[in-house]
This record gives sequence, structure tokens and C-alpha cells, in this order.
Amino acid sequence: MTASPLSAWTDRLAALAPVLNAAELPFRSQLTVRVSDSGAIAAMGSALGVQFPSAACTFISGSGRFGDVEVLWLGPDEFLVVAAPDLQITIEEVLRGALGTVRGSVVDTSAQRTTVVLQGPRVRNVLAHGCSVDLHPASAPGGTCVQTLLARTGIILQVNGDDRYTVLVRSSFAEYFAAWLGDACSEYLAVA
Repeated sequence: MTASPLSAWTDRLAALAPVLNAAELPFRSQLTVRVSDSGAIAAMGSALGVQFPSAACTFISGSGRFGDVEVLWLGPDEFLVVAAPDLQITIEEVLRGALGTVRGSVVDTSAQRTTVVLQGPRVRNVLAHGCSVDLHPASAPGGTCVQTLLARTGIILQVNGDDRYTVLVRSSFAEYFAAWLGDACSEYLAVA
């Protein structure tokens, strides 16, 4: 099997534990869905077993036909379906079947990004070093997701709540992101 984008960074990410816990969840199935027809969106949610979000910049997590699945609403007609590894082909077929003849697309984008879960009481402070999105719970409650820049790198950021965030970063920028994360944690590591 191919090494994950951050496999060489496991020890360095673990060293951040006094400040935050960072763990890569590699090789997750990710499918970009482009559709604006509300009937097709409902049909795809039914076929998946997890409904698509009804509000922009939010995500829904659920246990559906393919186990734990997340559906993120990224733009006016853009969604991202995220599931366990090695399910992308099956999910793509099911979603395309539910889409039917309605104008839209389902594309496997699994190799494009890796997933990093960040958790701990200082995560929001660390992310504030490189992200312009207001992550205060009043502005970004659990269930929020945004496409933004973090340290000049395009990411998808999910606010899971309870000081837990999920970052989907392009695989080619994953090491840069991990190095930036180490630098952003350094001021807190000095006093930990």
C-alpha cells in the first residue's frame, strides 16, 4: 500500500500532544457532488442513508448505508461526501444512480486530500495563527464547514465542536501544513 501523505510526520505530530492532538485519517473516500436539483439531492441522501445538509457551510454526520458518512455543503451546488477508505467506487455508483438523468456530477476526489483531526483546548488559538475565519463557537458552532485558507494553503475546515476540528488539506500541501502546525504550536510548547 502507498504511504499516506503524513506517514513520515507521525512522531512530529505526536510531539504536539501537550498543546493539541493531531491525527491523520488517510485514504478516506471523498466524492465531490455537483447538483442543484432539490429532488435529486433528496434522492441522493436517501440512497446514501445520510441526508444532505439544508444550509450552506454546514455538514451532517450519520451512520448510513456505508457506515459513518459525512456530507458537507461547500457551495451553492457543491457537496462533498466523505466516508471510510475504499468505498469511493461503490458510493459513486450509488450516487450516480440516484442522480439519474438530472444535470449534475459525482466525481471521486479521494486522492486529492488527506484528513487531519485536531483536538484539544488550544486548537482554536493555534488555528487562529493562520486562519481568518472566526472560530468562536458563537460564529462557528459545531456542524460548520468552510473552504478557506490556512497559512496560505487551501483547506476545508470542519468544526466538530468540543475543541475538535477536521482539516481536509491537499495531499501535496500536507507536509507544509504539518510543519506550519508545529510552528504554530511552538509558543504553547515552550510553556507546556
